[in-house]
Amino acid sequence: ERRASALLPALDLAQRQNDNWISKEVVETIAATIGVPPIRVFEVASFYTMYNLKPVGKVLLEVCRTGPCCTVGAERILQYIERKLGITVGQTTPDGMFTVRGVECLGACGYAPMMQVGEKYYEFLTESKIDQLIEEFRQNPPETR
Repeated sequence: ERRASALLPALDLAQRQNDNWISKEVVETIAATIGVPPIRVFEVASFYTMYNLKPVGKVLLEVCRTGPCCTVGAERILQYIERKLGITVGQTTPDGMFTVRGVECLGACGYAPMMQVGEKYYEFLTESKIDQLIEEFRQNPPETR
């Protein structure tokens, strides 16, 4: 169906305009605008990790946790971020600044371990790089997608 082809760009635009997440009301508005059932919008939004179905922090740290990244320390990096921020995967810091998420392959296996923040990749991660990045993000949060 041609109307369904508008779902991805509509979700992207809506998320950018709604504090980087897709609420139930946003799903219903998109469905009504495009002319598809709300469940169809929700199915698409819940399938792709790039859409946030609950509020996230100003800085969303998306750490790749597939095989190639894990073989060179992605899980260790993810655990370090959790300890440093005092949260676990899927949680947001109490100040609303950071959310950490483990995601599927980001297509940068040769630069592992890596993470995406906004539209930028951060590669060859180490604990000291994470320390630097978190401090940098506190001072100057990157643009969200």
